[in-house]
Amino acid sequence: MNSLYTKPEDIERRSFEIIGRELAERGNYRVRQPLEDAVIKRVIHTTADFDFDDNIVFTYNAAQAAFDFLRSGIDIVTDTMMALTGINKKVLAKAGGGSVHCFMADDDVAETAKRNGTTRAAASVDKAAAAGKPLLFAVGNAPTALVRIHELLNEKKLDAKLVIAAPVGFVNVVEAKELFLDAGIPCIIARGRKGGSAVAAAIVNALLYFNPADV
Repeated sequence: MNSLYTKPEDIERRSFEIIGRELAERGNYRVRQPLEDAVIKRVIHTTADFDFDDNIVFTYNAAQAAFDFLRSGIDIVTDTMMALTGINKKVLAKAGGGSVHCFMADDDVAETAKRNGTTRAAASVDKAAAAGKPLLFAVGNAPTALVRIHELLNEKKLDAKLVIAAPVGFVNVVEAKELFLDAGIPCIIARGRKGGSAVAAAIVNALLYFNPADV
């Protein structure tokens, strides 16, 4: 028992040491930009799943773009309360003064979804778009949210500056994520079936915690 790590900061430090070592031992380990490396390691730390070393894709220098947007005060829209809860709002506020929103439980979103025959996730994107402000989307559950984001981007009815596309599941998940490989904006995509609200939150937190002075 004396060899166990018991302090939170020691546990996290040791965890990242293990992740770094095991990534280096992988035959296909790729050298990435420090911000991208921080995202990969934070997601693996959250999931204990090294497949994310292969699955996470960054388009249009997305990691740096997200880092800059978060420090400019951009608001984040998530598709689950779990992702909203998981994002470190104190650090977000200190970084740039932005806030996090989830509209999934709003009465007007439920009414819109019922009236239009869509999912609440799609209706929540419509509500976000109606605000008419720059947004960063962190999607960890609903592929229909991604589909609606993509539609509104094509229609130029949504000011999405960056999309984290990380739903988990089996139906429409892979296809919805693939839409964002060439969406024309910076995107961080967890390709394949794996992902989840915790992954979406971990990506945001990795970017919030990153300190260029530590590189």
